[in-house]
Amino acid sequence: MTPAKRLFDIAAALFLVAVLALPFALLLVYLLIRQGRPVFYLSERMRAPDRAFQLCKLRTMRVVAQDAGVSGGDKADRVTPIGHWLRKYRADELPQLWNVLKGDMSFVGPRPPLRSYAERYPKIYAEVLKSRPGITGLATLHFHRHEERLLANCTSAEETDAVYARRCVPRKARLDVIYAKRRNLCNDFVLLVKTLRGVSRTPPENQTS
Repeated sequence: MTPAKRLFDIAAALFLVAVLALPFALLLVYLLIRQGRPVFYLSERMRAPDRAFQLCKLRTMRVVAQDAGVSGGDKADRVTPIGHWLRKYRADELPQLWNVLKGDMSFVGPRPPLRSYAERYPKIYAEVLKSRPGITGLATLHFHRHEERLLANCTSAEETDAVYARRCVPRKARLDVIYAKRRNLCNDFVLLVKTLRGVSRTPPENQTS
């Protein structure tokens, strides 16, 4: 990560924290009343092939004793009503501003993988994770909706894992490598603008897990 990119991340994150502090606090109170604790969901993700961090999101699912793997149709019934709304507008990812300030993530970059996939596909993620993981990115913009549709049809954790590993990991990795070859602040800004436009235009039928 270049110093300019890191400076942009810090400045943008601090600005958003200042602007969103009150609305976010009210949202937390609402979630606490509607869904109870925990309000946050922590998930181990990989910043580098050998370096993990705790990604922070707002909880959008009912809590179960054991939970692992990516979200597919097998978890659809666990998504809460407010969780659908949070996911639709990506508001569940607001706590990742903390991850950006800590330096675990950038605003733009590949989505950070679970440890299991980084260990299963070391060559792929050794290349992908040369870029700092991001809240959004080229793969997120161009493949996220298709990924949701693929995984929505899965009825078990095993099927979700198989579909994600076979049909999502390689295609997302190709896009992440393309991003790495073209990355600069100008392209990052364009991807951020496209992300915001996409979120604002998200139709109700895309509220999948």
